[in-house]
Amino acid sequence: MNKRNYQKEMDALIERLVSEGRRPRLLLHVCCAVCASYVLEYLSPYFDITIAYYNPNITEESEYRYRLSELERYVREAGLSDRVGFTEVEYDPESFFELVRGREDDREGGMRCSLCFEQRLGYTAALCKEGGYDYFATTLTISPLKNAARINEIGEKLAAYYSVNYLGSDFKKKEGYKRSIELSKQYDLYRQNYCGCVFSAKEAENRDRSTAD
Repeated sequence: MNKRNYQKEMDALIERLVSEGRRPRLLLHVCCAVCASYVLEYLSPYFDITIAYYNPNITEESEYRYRLSELERYVREAGLSDRVGFTEVEYDPESFFELVRGREDDREGGMRCSLCFEQRLGYTAALCKEGGYDYFATTLTISPLKNAARINEIGEKLAAYYSVNYLGSDFKKKEGYKRSIELSKQYDLYRQNYCGCVFSAKEAENRDRSTAD
C-alpha cells in the first residue's frame, strides 16, 4: 500500500482554491506558538483562520496560559491579526486525566498520546460543525516526534463522525519544521521541551538527566 502524501494533497487543494478564487474558513487546532508559526504563515494567504487553542493535556495552568499568551503575541507581531482570529475554548485538565487513567506509564507516542490527539481533535471537529467552518485541521503534524499518519487517521475518523471536512497535513514537509524553528528564533518564542502533560514532562526530565550523566 502506498503511503499517502498529505503535503501533495494539500498543495493540490490550495492550487484549486486559488484557481476558483475561494477562501474557505478554517478552524485550526493549535498546541503552541512554535508549532503554529509556520502553519499560520503557510495557510493564512489561502484560508480565513480561526484558532482553537484546546489543550487540556497541559497540566499546569501557568504553562497553559503562558503558551496561549505567546501564541497571541506571535499572531499580533507577525501581522496576522487581520487574517487570524481566536475562538473561545475551555481549559479542563481533569477531562484529560480521566481519559488517560490507567495509561500513566505509557511511553511517549503510545496509546496515551493517541487518546490525547483524539480528545483535542474531537473537540475541534465539534466546534467546526457548530461554527459552520469549511475545514478543521491541527498543527500537531509539524512535530517530527509525532506520527502524522496516525493524527490524520484520527482527524478523518472524526470528520466522518461529525460530518465536517478535515484538512489532512504533514506540516513538517517542505522544511516546515525548520521554518518553525527560524520563526521561533526571529520572534523569540517560548519553546517548551515537552508536549504538555505531566507524564510527558517527567519523560523529558528523565531524558535530560540521562543526557547530562
